[in-house]
Amino acid sequence: MSTIFAKIIRREIPAHIVAEDDMNIAFLDINPVTPGHTLVVPKTEIDYLFDMDERDYTALHLFAKKVALALQRVFPDKRIGTAVVGLEVPHVHIHLIPFTRMSEFSFSNPKYKMGPDELAGQASKIMGAYRDL
Repeated sequence: MSTIFAKIIRREIPAHIVAEDDMNIAFLDINPVTPGHTLVVPKTEIDYLFDMDERDYTALHLFAKKVALALQRVFPDKRIGTAVVGLEVPHVHIHLIPFTRMSEFSFSNPKYKMGPDELAGQASKIMGAYRDL
């Protein structure tokens, strides 16, 4: 069965994409923990991070680092935290979450409500910062 992430990769459903290369894609979470919360996803559909081969695993993490550096430029007063939980969607993904306090870095916090225009604006800024790296 195709995951929601596979449908985003195939452009079957819309997403606020902030970066992409041959192997990976990054897009804003539509239910963000904090503004700028980004998901980094391999284009190959695989359920569990540690089932990835070394080449794909390494490529995913190097791509995530570049996206995190772009997020740092857009949110300069924040740290960019990472989380790999692996239960929400059966497709490997890394959460990149801008935050300043540990209390912000919790998936149990109420999610930010952001409209499409606000998400599009954030995506545009992050994409520009990614391209400038």
